[in-house]
Amino acid sequence: MPIFWSSYVTRLVRTTATALSALTVAGALAGCGGGDAGAAETLTVYSAQHESLVRTMLEGFTDETGIALEFRDANDAELANQIVQEGEASPADVFLTENSPSIDVLDREGLLAPLDQGTLDQVGAQYRPATGNWTGFAARSTVLVYNPAQLPQDQLPASILDLADLRWEGRIGIAAGGADFQAIVAGVLALRGEEATRAWLEGLQRNANVYPSNSAVMVAADEGEIDAGVMYHYYFYRDRAENGLKSDDAELHFFRNSDPGAFLSVSGAGVLASSDQPEQAQQLVAYLTGPEAQQRLAESSALEYAVGNGVPSAEVLPPLEELQAPQVDPGSLDQQRVTELMQDVGLL
Repeated sequence: MPIFWSSYVTRLVRTTATALSALTVAGALAGCGGGDAGAAETLTVYSAQHESLVRTMLEGFTDETGIALEFRDANDAELANQIVQEGEASPADVFLTENSPSIDVLDREGLLAPLDQGTLDQVGAQYRPATGNWTGFAARSTVLVYNPAQLPQDQLPASILDLADLRWEGRIGIAAGGADFQAIVAGVLALRGEEATRAWLEGLQRNANVYPSNSAVMVAADEGEIDAGVMYHYYFYRDRAENGLKSDDAELHFFRNSDPGAFLSVSGAGVLASSDQPEQAQQLVAYLTGPEAQQRLAESSALEYAVGNGVPSAEVLPPLEELQAPQVDPGSLDQQRVTELMQDVGLL
């Protein structure tokens, strides 16, 4: 049955929703190194991750395998909806998400094939679900971006749940309609349960200024419009790497201590059970989680975290092991219930 997440779907302007872009390679397929005579000519990849990052990570895949790639780019919820509606007739071979709840919808619907154990073993257990039917290939840390001129370090909240306290009224910002914030809420729900999550959301509904995006939250904190805001880490680091114009008067607070505010969201990759090219699709996910693609991620301007075993992330980022993220099975995040709760309290 189709999954309708209207608030989630509308977060992006869908200028590329139905566009297909081929990842081109030089030379005939027969001459590509690593390919075999039985390799499929083209895999169809439904991708919701940032286009530039995915293309960077998969840059060497066709040369190595002889398998060409064709992409359909849109947001997480739209592509998940489309695959559910298409069912076994879906042309997709592989699904890549920005946040994990959408790919877990397909897992619960029985639309994903088990991944090869060798692929799963390339990524730490905390970055993939217990089902083994998909895996993370990148991660983002929840952070609090704040203006130190208005919020001294000794007054920072100890927990993200503290932002529901009355003293934060009018002082914080969130991008409530975005997939990123909703994934964070899903992490709170998995860690603290429904009663605590509802109480937190009710506090945020009173306290928070709602912005259209994480970048807008960061700019509002930087300019002193709010004292602090919830977002993912990489918006800050990317801006600092470029010119710092949106973040030069702001700083980041990492909650750590296994707090829900230290939640790590993973981008997911899975093979469709309906794919008529399952071996080649498995190769793609294996490549994406392997050392070559993970190293490209670590060296890219995306500044998201690499999750492949033995591959350190960009030096500018705090190491993953220092974030003290809470342990959450990525397959336990209930996006549909998150949407319902946020609608109940008036945040959507």
